[in-house]
Amino acid sequence: MRLNESTAVSTPKVLLVPYDRRHVLTYHAWMEDPAIQEATASERLTLDEEYENQASWRASHDKLTFIACQPLAPPPPAANDRSGTAVQGGAADAPGRMVGDVNLFLYPYEGEDDGGGEGEGGGGGADDGPGGARELEFCVGEVDIMIADRRHRGKGVGRAVMRAFLQYLARNVDGVMAEYARDKGVAVAPRLKLLMAKVSEGNGGSIALFGGLGFVREGGVNYFGEVTLVLRALEVYANAGVPEGYAELVYLREGKQDEQL
Repeated sequence: MRLNESTAVSTPKVLLVPYDRRHVLTYHAWMEDPAIQEATASERLTLDEEYENQASWRASHDKLTFIACQPLAPPPPAANDRSGTAVQGGAADAPGRMVGDVNLFLYPYEGEDDGGGEGEGGGGGADDGPGGARELEFCVGEVDIMIADRRHRGKGVGRAVMRAFLQYLARNVDGVMAEYARDKGVAVAPRLKLLMAKVSEGNGGSIALFGGLGFVREGGVNYFGEVTLVLRALEVYANAGVPEGYAELVYLREGKQDEQL
């Protein structure tokens, strides 16, 4: 997404920065690990394909991605005003400071609750409305997280990353949905119906992580051996539970290594 291309999110426990070209070499090295490929259900890509993937994700209006890094030291003063402290790309997010990533994927909601299924007034598919304008009432957001650096696993980093990400999403959901709507040619921005995470049934750590953040398991185990955890009240993150020291900061770039598209 373009929405977060100049935004970094800082808390005393983690720094989130937009996924840039400068991060691809380290990200590619992570994804060479067969265990990470299996955990993320990912296929091995060449380095050139990884660069293409990064550029595609930056331009795609249905994908929101941050790279998770070690926190700023010292942390900036907490503020929702991004005009204060800036984060310089290449320093705070140098390869040795990168620990993983966190993502949001958007797609039309096609559930059957709250008024019936698609075709009965309660679905979320995009249709042509009056005058030919497309309509899309709801979207679903699928979230995932990867802590690739083993040194940072089991230390609460994943929880810190997800709390910061959910806080950012709650504060900026209108902008997220507006960008999605413009790309899809939808006249009115849809609402985010729910967030969900699909986790391997045997991954007790991730299930506990999402459960501790308010996600509730729904349904059984799918064909791929995954369970689905759902959060239906994202607004609680905008109104309460703000991570201590949370701040949205300007992310600065310089040099050819930062050129996009």
